[in-house]
Amino acid sequence: MKTKITLLTLILLFLGFNGVQAQQDEECMTNLSIFSEYAKAKNYDAAYEPWMKVRNKCPKLNLNIYSAGEDILEHKIEKSNGAEKVAFINDLKKLWDERAMHYASKTKKGEYGAKSCQLMYDNRELLKMTDEELYNCFDAAYKADPDSFTNPKSLYTYFSLMVDLYDAGKKSAAELFNKYDDITEKVETEVGNYSEDLNKLVAKEDAGTALTSKEGRYKRFYESYLNAYDQISSGIDKKLGDRANCENLIPLYTKDFEKNKDNALWLQRAAGKMSEKECTDDPLFFKLVNAYHALSPSANSAYYLGILKDKEGKSSEAVKFYEQAISLETDNFKKAKLNEKIGDKLRKRGSFGSARNYYSKALQLNPSNGRPHLKIADMYNRSANDCGDTNFNKRAVFWLAADEAEKAGRVDPTLKSSAAQSAASYRAKAPTKSEIFSEDKAGKSISIGCWIGKTITVPKI
Repeated sequence: MKTKITLLTLILLFLGFNGVQAQQDEECMTNLSIFSEYAKAKNYDAAYEPWMKVRNKCPKLNLNIYSAGEDILEHKIEKSNGAEKVAFINDLKKLWDERAMHYASKTKKGEYGAKSCQLMYDNRELLKMTDEELYNCFDAAYKADPDSFTNPKSLYTYFSLMVDLYDAGKKSAAELFNKYDDITEKVETEVGNYSEDLNKLVAKEDAGTALTSKEGRYKRFYESYLNAYDQISSGIDKKLGDRANCENLIPLYTKDFEKNKDNALWLQRAAGKMSEKECTDDPLFFKLVNAYHALSPSANSAYYLGILKDKEGKSSEAVKFYEQAISLETDNFKKAKLNEKIGDKLRKRGSFGSARNYYSKALQLNPSNGRPHLKIADMYNRSANDCGDTNFNKRAVFWLAADEAEKAGRVDPTLKSSAAQSAASYRAKAPTKSEIFSEDKAGKSISIGCWIGKTITVPKI
């Protein structure tokens, strides 16, 4: 009998517990619906109370607790001051920790770690945080998951703090340059990824096929991120400034050469930095390049050997190494960059026809990069006087330059403004409507010789 009573008691307790649990779940579902509607309407103050009830009682109920909760707390932070603002900031950090606890697979450590660090950086005076504390926060997030640490603003902040600590004597030159390489390589990787996705849509449009509304949204998304990465790339280089000059680089790399002569990554970065900063006349560059090529023959090492041959005045041998660099590279984005770099060298040398060939290859590999179009336009502009046989035909070359510049703005979101300005400048130098009329050239074709080798159709008036 006693056993039956005990069993009955347990059943009643179990049913009572489940009844409470069901009631709680029903309450949570009601509050979830209420706060979700308020949040959707951006009425975050009204959403706050029902949201907190769900967050505290049923933290695993729905991911929207954390996605909408982020918007709610950001609103509270924006509208508050002093101690109240600090409390909301700390609560948002806590919310991200709770999300990681309950939705680990949907909470990337690098992404959310960077968010938390950026929040503290943006409120560093209120939180009384030092540059060192903030840098350590970003550094830990980056090292925890570099693949998802992709936010352009946070990448810039991370590097900016490193520079500030270097200037304060708390970081060494080696640490500064290593971090610069880390961040710039990361940015290049992300630009490559977004460019690859954008190139597919650009190719579809170039083929005359309209994008779907979904593809149009993706295109704008990719362009937005590429524009942001372009801005922070310029910002990172500006922040580094003259700290990475030959006077600093040469003694540093000379001192560290012996202990790193078998480290391919170190040799690659050192040679790359010296090439980038025009320190290639120093004998150290020769040592770095040869050690790197002997240890790990690659596209980069072959390219640097080409630079050495250029320095020796052996242009044909240099081009052979440049071609070897291209053949060794397997990544289309990096191969496009190599073609553009080689085009740059040939353009500076005045070999415009050869330069255009390399720029054209770069555009085939990465059509969403408009810089080669602008460089080709510049070469047309500079050759107008040499390639036209009459005054009218010489100035007609500026139409060609303008068309090429406009292509840059169409394919590359980072160049829309500068491309439009260049195109307008070139068109201003082309024949006027009255000159087209007086020469009776409207709608006619003009053949332009020398390296340009193009036919231009005169605009109709």
